[in-house]
Parts: sequence; C-alpha cells; structure tokens
Amino acid sequence: MDTDRWLADTRTSYDTVAVSYADRIRDALGREPYLRAALAVFADSVRAAGGGPVADVGCGPGHVTAHLHELGVDAFGIDLSSVMVDVARRDHPGLRFEVGSMTDLDLADASLVGLIAFWSLIHVPDEAVPTVLRHFRRVLRPGGPLVLGFHVGDESRLKTQGYGGHPMNVHVHRRQPDQVATWLRDTGFTVEAHLLLDLDEPVPGAVLFARRQL
Repeated sequence: MDTDRWLADTRTSYDTVAVSYADRIRDALGREPYLRAALAVFADSVRAAGGGPVADVGCGPGHVTAHLHELGVDAFGIDLSSVMVDVARRDHPGLRFEVGSMTDLDLADASLVGLIAFWSLIHVPDEAVPTVLRHFRRVLRPGGPLVLGFHVGDESRLKTQGYGGHPMNVHVHRRQPDQVATWLRDTGFTVEAHLLLDLDEPVPGAVLFARRQL
C-alpha cells in the first residue's frame, strides 16, 4: 500500500470526524478500569525510569495525554490530523500537542523516557509497522517503556463511515498479540507483558507492555 495514500486518507478522515470523535470518547476512560490500570502501570514505569518527556503518538483529542498528565507524567501528544490537534488543544489547554506522523517522528534520538500508542497503529498497514516501531525505538532512551494498544483479530476492513455519521476512508487492521510482539522483538524491544480486553466482544483489544533494549 502506498504510504502517501494511506497517510493522506487517514489524515483527511480524522480531520472530518475529529469533533464527533472527541465528543464520543471524552469520558471513555472513566468506563474502562483495565485501561486505567494499564496507564497507571505505564506511569509507574516512567517514574521508575527517572521521569522525563513522554509522547502519546496518535493522541487524537488528547484524553489519554491528559490522563497521563493527571498521573504526574510529563506527557505531550502527537497526531497526524491537524483538526484533532486543534480539538486536543481546545479541550486540554496548557498541555502540548503537535501535528506529526509516526512514520517519520520529528523527535531527537533518545529524547523520550516513554512512549504510548493507544489504538493508533490500527490504520498502519503491516508492511509499515516495522518502520514505525524503529522510529519508536530511535526516540526512546535505552530501557524506556513502550505501551501499545490495538484491536485483536486476523482481518482488515475498510471503514467508510465514522463517528457522527461522517464519511471516512481508512483501513482498520486487527492483529494478534503474538504478531505485534514479534515485530517489537525484531525492532529492538523486550516484551514484558500483555493484557487482553473485552474477550466476549466482537472486537477484543490488547495492550502490550515493552521496553527498548539497552
């Protein structure tokens, strides 16, 4: 799949649905105790590593970034969609949000103590995932924690209608934790744990906890 094409489709789709998406998930973490627990574990890992800047990559409207900030993490958000970034800045004034792509992170090498990508790899095609993970490794300090959240499954589907009934044109990729763990190991991460969520739902989720190798 052409990188410029899927990135452009993803950017345009989330520019279109940004406001409706933010309205839908604004309070989502309040209904997800296991996700809050995962974020708390991540925050503890950041503190144990000495603290410092943490990137929420694919931050959307910034609700995870803000939650991490409430946990005492020096978190900032990066998103492909400029409209999403505008919404995040509106909803969470005082926090840092910027436009950027996980396929080419504009961050210095080893500049982050931690990185989280919560359900933001789901639009990245398989062939591009190793490139994204190499960027994650590059910008993390040695030993820095990484947390990934994603849909679990074995298929990809085209999403043509999104939040608020607005049109979208993005592929949603579901993946098995073992596959994501293999990509992580192959790009220089140690996988420490994984959490499976909503196993009785049509589309369960997973959270993987990893760490950049020294």
